Amino acid sequence: MKSPLETTNNKPKASLRSQVMRAVDSFAFPLRTSHYVELVNPLWSTHKMQARVVKVWDETRDARTITLRPGLNWRTHRAGQHVRVGVPVGGKHYTRTYTISSEPERDDETFTITVKAISDGKISPHIVRNIKVGDYLPIGLPQGDFFLPDAQPVLPLFITAGSGITPAISMIRSLIAKERLPNTVHIHYAPHELDVIFGKQLREMAATHERYQLHEVHTHSYGELKQTKGYFNDEQINALCPDWREREVYACGPPGLVAALEQHFEKAGRSRHLNIERFLADFAPVPDGAVGGLVKFARSEAEIEASHDMPLLRVAEEAGLNPPHGCRMGICHTCNTTLISGSVRDLRSGKLITGDGSTVQTCVCAAAGDCVLDQ
Repeated sequence: MKSPLETTNNKPKASLRSQVMRAVDSFAFPLRTSHYVELVNPLWSTHKMQARVVKVWDETRDARTITLRPGLNWRTHRAGQHVRVGVPVGGKHYTRTYTISSEPERDDETFTITVKAISDGKISPHIVRNIKVGDYLPIGLPQGDFFLPDAQPVLPLFITAGSGITPAISMIRSLIAKERLPNTVHIHYAPHELDVIFGKQLREMAATHERYQLHEVHTHSYGELKQTKGYFNDEQINALCPDWREREVYACGPPGLVAALEQHFEKAGRSRHLNIERFLADFAPVPDGAVGGLVKFARSEAEIEASHDMPLLRVAEEAGLNPPHGCRMGICHTCNTTLISGSVRDLRSGKLITGDGSTVQTCVCAAAGDCVLDQ
């Protein structure tokens, strides 16, 4: 069904729509016209952004691709960027951030996220197993600076592991769609062949596009030698990509891979050519003698003893709260709150944050003694 505000060529006229909405809003008070439009089609609402699940596809036994059709006010992403997605679970609303795995050049007005279920997680297993076609999910706008520059590198090298494949495949698909695929090498790590997310598509791209060289490393095939032979190492990269010193590197994967890459490229004097997208925030070592404390959440009146290294967001969740949050790694600032009293520690830098009224990112800060937060 078409929106009544669409033009004959199916492209919404934003300026006309906004003028009409403003005029009608005066009659809809205290609500907005968008609230009533939402009852007809949630994708037409403008007071919040939503997307409809139009397809689900199992990539592996524990990873699923969700195809989403966004509503009004959506903007096209850049290949490699991520998006915040709201997920209702057990009567509560949670937010997580996922990389967009599709290319911006899609012509069906949809985008995809690909989620791997974490064994002890709450949200990712729900998305993989329970989200179905027809569901509506709140979304944010595309964000992030992990993408290819407009003046793209002549020789890209992608190094990925597990679900870290998602930004890389978006970039590669985009380059192919624009017919700008340069000589590209891609090293991807997974336990087994069947664990390779997008495995069939990657192999088809490698067979179809001679400029795309795919190297799958199945770590469990190395048996007892997987720690020294299967995971990233100097000998391996020299064998799989002899000209790695001449390439711009884009990497995404778990902390172990990221740490190994940083060490390797720093040793080679090539750190500035290593571009990384992390699963988790990069925490600094906690200083000796650091202590936690009693964390009080002023609005909810909840209190909980917290360790010196537990992010305050997790502290709040363990206290039964569901505060606003997004990326859980200090990027999106959705979790920002105010420090009423006491002090906390930024786990990325080890820096103490004190002073009433200071802004605290709860996903990357921990208690440094007793403290009170405005939550």
